[in-house]
Amino acid sequence: MDIDDWRRQLRTFAVQRHWEQFHTPKNLAMALSVEASELQEIFQWLTPEQSFQVMSGQRACDVEDEVADVMIYLLRLVDILGIDLERVVAAKISRNASRFPPRGLSPS
Repeated sequence: MDIDDWRRQLRTFAVQRHWEQFHTPKNLAMALSVEASELQEIFQWLTPEQSFQVMSGQRACDVEDEVADVMIYLLRLVDILGIDLERVVAAKISRNASRFPPRGLSPS
């Protein structure tokens, strides 16, 4: 996955359509939330077992589309805000590893 390439492609796509005026942090955060909610809606009312089977059913393409939409809006948001996504994800994983050690082990 080349995040920087995807960011450039999405930036170009927005520029070519004159959408930059709409791609404010507020609007992108709201759109990201809406798309995440649309993903959530697919799983609403499913049992845990059914949720694990969703990708072998009729809604698999819907899940893929919503996941892509979430990622696209997230990439546009981090691009607009100048966030280094790889750096902040790596830092968060590291913090989480310290905060939530494996069961039975004490924090280092």
